[in-house]
Amino acid sequence: MRALRILLIIAVILGALFTAVDRVAVHLAEGEAADRLRASEGLASTPDVDINGFPFLTQVLGGSLDEVQVGISDYEAGAGEDGKTIRIADLRADLKGVEFSGDFGSAVADSATGTATIAYDELLRTAKAEPTQVAPGITAEVVALSDGGNGKIKVALETTVLGTKLPKPVPVLGSVTVVDGNTVRVRADALPVLGGVEIAESKVRQITDFEQRIDVLPGGISLEKVQAAEDGVEVTVTGKGVRLAG
Repeated sequence: MRALRILLIIAVILGALFTAVDRVAVHLAEGEAADRLRASEGLASTPDVDINGFPFLTQVLGGSLDEVQVGISDYEAGAGEDGKTIRIADLRADLKGVEFSGDFGSAVADSATGTATIAYDELLRTAKAEPTQVAPGITAEVVALSDGGNGKIKVALETTVLGTKLPKPVPVLGSVTVVDGNTVRVRADALPVLGGVEIAESKVRQITDFEQRIDVLPGGISLEKVQAAEDGVEVTVTGKGVRLAG
């Protein structure tokens, strides 16, 4: 009986030691993976990397991690030609089936899903944020974007009629969608009346409708769907064979 108790105590001690070693190992691996990701993507700051699953060491022996979660703040994504970029305030990705080399020099996920948030003031840079003539004596410009509720985006138009600025911006609700996996499109649901005048649709849509290309995201992930939210537009991202490093 005494021998059994001793064996149980030893087993508990060994289990505790294994758990401690496993947690230290995963912490070191997360740091190494974060450094590799920062270097490969040219990030300004070190991303958050969380390796899930226990035990970690048995996953290492198999050369594959069940799940890795990555968080990147203030990511500068490519925005079309001329080297333009757009800042993504918060990018979160959940990666499954990550195959990696021993030193994390290369790491590729079988699949990835996540979200990206683009602040309204960042998206506003793409809109027609300068006075544009829409009819004789009438100009309009987009001065703000915000959450319109129910996934809609609200576009605020500042309108000037015969040199006199209207006292309040004209609100326009629009739908926001993803086009071709790399572009966010905003399109007005209904056209506003500006200065009491009905204006040709093509003229108004020059102001209310716009697109933002986002074609360089980490690991080759792409846009899937988008909706307006309180702090900006929330984009769902997805990908296959997503490369984290190497």
